[in-house]
Amino acid sequence: MTLKAYFEQTNGLGILSTANEQGEVNAAIYAKPHFMEDGTVGFIMRERLTYQNVLANPKACYLFVEAPKMAGYRLYLTKVGVEADDAKAQEIRRRCYADELNAEGPIHLVYFQVDRTLKLLGGEEVTTCPRHQA
Repeated sequence: MTLKAYFEQTNGLGILSTANEQGEVNAAIYAKPHFMEDGTVGFIMRERLTYQNVLANPKACYLFVEAPKMAGYRLYLTKVGVEADDAKAQEIRRRCYADELNAEGPIHLVYFQVDRTLKLLGGEEVTTCPRHQA
């Protein structure tokens, strides 16, 4: 199974961890990544702490825990681009929560390359789940 198919078929909780240039860490709940045709993954972000961190430090880690079991993946990421296109972000958005409807400010689509994929538990690198294939 590909990572794209896994995330399309699996329910769970995602946490995106970032750090600023001083190494101060932040973790925030994020939706599953959007898999792009060019092999990158995208996350929709408002101009909050996570967004500020990825502008200062391109490295991030996305941890996904399957519901209701203790399984999932850790994606080690490097930011490769930012797009300030509200229309594109709204187009790929899977759902919109009530508090987001009233939130102010632009939204950005932040693109990352997946540098490494590990299972949630242990240090086993995932090689049987090819990255970014349809």
